[in-house]
This record gives sequence, C-alpha cells and structure tokens, in this order.
Amino acid sequence: MYSIYKITSTNLAGQLPKKITKYYLMLILLGIAIHTQAQQPKVVATTSMIADITQNIGGDYVEVISLVPIGGDPHLYDPIPQDAVKIAEAQLILKNGLTLEGWLNEFIENSGTKAATLTVTDGIKPLVSSQYENAADPHAWMNALHGITYAENIKNALTQLLPNLQTELQVNFEKYKTDLEELDASIKEKIATIPEEQRILITSHDAFQYYGQHYGIRLEAVLGTSTDAEAQTSDINRLYKVIKETKVPAVFIESTVNPKLLQQIAKDTKVKIGGKLYADSLGEPGSAGDSYLKMLEYNTNVIVKALTTTDEPTIDTGENNFKNNRPIYTILIALLFVGGFWFMFKKVR
Repeated sequence: MYSIYKITSTNLAGQLPKKITKYYLMLILLGIAIHTQAQQPKVVATTSMIADITQNIGGDYVEVISLVPIGGDPHLYDPIPQDAVKIAEAQLILKNGLTLEGWLNEFIENSGTKAATLTVTDGIKPLVSSQYENAADPHAWMNALHGITYAENIKNALTQLLPNLQTELQVNFEKYKTDLEELDASIKEKIATIPEEQRILITSHDAFQYYGQHYGIRLEAVLGTSTDAEAQTSDINRLYKVIKETKVPAVFIESTVNPKLLQQIAKDTKVKIGGKLYADSLGEPGSAGDSYLKMLEYNTNVIVKALTTTDEPTIDTGENNFKNNRPIYTILIALLFVGGFWFMFKKVR
C-alpha cells in the first residue's frame, strides 16, 4: 500500500492541481477505512447489555449489533425480517440463555446462518424456580461479578474469531474486569447503608433475584421472572401484605414493563414510586443507564436513595382537612355573611 501511495502521489504532484490531488488522496484513505471496516467480524448479541459488554471487549475490532432494541423486552421480542439478515451475515451470535430468548433457536435455524453461537452465561450457577421445573432465572447480569463471566466468555469467543488480536482482547478484558470488581464493591457498600428493615426491593417483575442474593436485599415482584405472564390476584395480595407489614417506603417501576399495576398498588398502599429501574434493557444513549456498568450503578443509586428515606410521618393538624374542604367552608362563610347582611337590612327597615 505504501508503494502505491508513493507512486500515485509522485505522479499526480506534477500533473494535477493541488486541490484535486488532495481529494484523490482523501478517496484513497476513505477506501482503506471502508476496506478495514469490511474486515470487522459481525457479532450479533440478543440484548443491549450483552452488546455493550462485547463492545467493551472487542472495541473497534468488531461490529456489534443488538437484536432486541434499547427499551425492548427480550422476553416478548418478536423478530422482524431485518433480523434474519443480521443473523445470516453474522460470524458470531451471543445469547444469554437461561430461558430468556425463547424465540431465538428456531429463528437461528431458519436463517441458515453459519455463525458460531455462544451462551454467555456458561459457568454461572443459575437460580431455578421452586414452582416450575427447568425454569431458570435468566437475569444473571444483575450481579456485577457475573458480568465478569459474561465478559470472559465473550473474550474467549472473540479470540477464536480474531486469534491475531489475542493480546489486545485480553488487555480490554482485564481493564473491564477491574471496572466490574470496583463496581461490585461499591454496590455492596451502598446497599449496606440502607436500614436493614428497609432492604426490600419491590419491582414490576422478578428481575433482581441475582442482585438481591448477592448484595443482601429482599426481593418481591408483581410478575415472575418472565414478563410473558399476567399478574395473579394472589401476587397482588401478597404485595399488599408485604408493604403493610414491612412499611417499606417505596416501590420501583421498570423501563420495559407497563407501570400501571405497580402504580395502582403504590397509590392504594400510600407508598411512593422510588424511581424507574433498568432490568431487561439499557437506557437510551445519553441516559444515566446507557451502558452495562452505568445501568447497575444507576439502579443502585436509585434504590438506595428511595429506601433510605428520612421522611417523617405526616402529623394531622387539621390543616389538610381545612384545605381539602375549603370550598365548603367558603360557601358557609358566604351564607353567614349574606344572612347577617339580610338581618341588618331587615332591622334597619
């Protein structure tokens, strides 16, 4: 490439205006960039969390695509025709497994792709349902140390794909591992500041069990581990009982789950909505949860702030009753005023 550039630039230097030569060289560089980009292996991840971890390990050496868009629900995702093209063109497919992407296997088979497929939760001991056989909780990414397992599995898969970049991928992994270890320690410290009796996390669906077991906080939810279900009366009654007995100060909605039912429960039990958490998707670019690391940090900050409330109970002084019934009092005062005026008018006559 150097010899071609040298000959071309030398020949053109004396024959073409400098402006044209400049543009010609820019086209050469652009062609090199496009060629380099074309050499990037295409890696398809099922979720935005997996895609973000992959981008941190692979850097500019890979092109990473998330099938489920940001804000989408991977439990309920319905692939579109463009997804089949992405799968067919991929050199590597990364899935979470643990029952998260029930729609994926058949979709891969029908796509005709020759891509290798990796389950990034390999090596993680799953939490299993006590009610349903072979039903695993897929939300293993909620534990930052599990994130290291995700990253290591991804690093190993990328190394097979790009063996000449083993050193670079290992360096990226080690840095990311350090970031996750520091985040893990930070989350533990922050959760420990919540009064023990208030370490109860009530959410829309049961996505935080790995988080709760590792960081020491009790979990309750309206729905189970999948959003592909309807809330049962027994689940709602259970939450009413938990809120009443524990006097937990807040409940939390999620970015990918309809909040109406939990909002109604909060209204009925007179507790506040502590905030919106990210569970099955990262936040939009530029938001507080737009990366895997930031998502876990943001969730923790929201949880801690809401559950360490120092709000004092409201003492009823009668002032609120007056404010609520002000229209009635206004009418009574007006009637008394009119009655008094009428009495004085009659007396004068």
